[in-house]
Amino acid sequence: MQIILIFVGAALVNNFVLIRFLGICPFIGVSKSVETAAGMGAAVTFVMTMASMVAFFVYHYILVPLDVVFLYNIAFILVIASLVQFIEMFLKKFQPALYGALGVFLPLITTNCAVLGVAVINMDAGYGFLASTVNGFGAGIGFTFAILLLAGIRERTEHNDTPAHFKGFPIALISAGLVSLAFFGFHNIVNI
Repeated sequence: MQIILIFVGAALVNNFVLIRFLGICPFIGVSKSVETAAGMGAAVTFVMTMASMVAFFVYHYILVPLDVVFLYNIAFILVIASLVQFIEMFLKKFQPALYGALGVFLPLITTNCAVLGVAVINMDAGYGFLASTVNGFGAGIGFTFAILLLAGIRERTEHNDTPAHFKGFPIALISAGLVSLAFFGFHNIVNI
């Protein structure tokens, strides 16, 4: 039951984008079309899940035994950078259209604070391997859900009669704010 609560908490209640406000750059930058948003969501979900798994082992089996826990940020960033490099090579070879559509935002996953944030939150919460993995996967699913939701809204508002000074980025920020307010309705449903 605790694992399910961790998943629901990471995906909805404590959504990294809409509640914790981490990972806003790719959230706003890649949410212009649903297809691109789905690709970015899948990439971020994979990186968050794998980073949570690998960061657990790095922290508990390298940093703690060597008594260099203070290096966790550097170690986690190296793990994340390696995973993003792997995804970038994979997409370039097998999904060149998606690779081109993601553009500069794909390498920016390395510095996405949501990916680093999930690894640090797992460490701070004292989660075990399974809980860390589920939290990372739930956070990735929550990121994907949020970016797909905003992409759908942005595609619909493109064809609306929006005042000129609200077109483009301003209406995207207003839409993101309204979606975020809706997610605050989940607050305190799950306390973990």
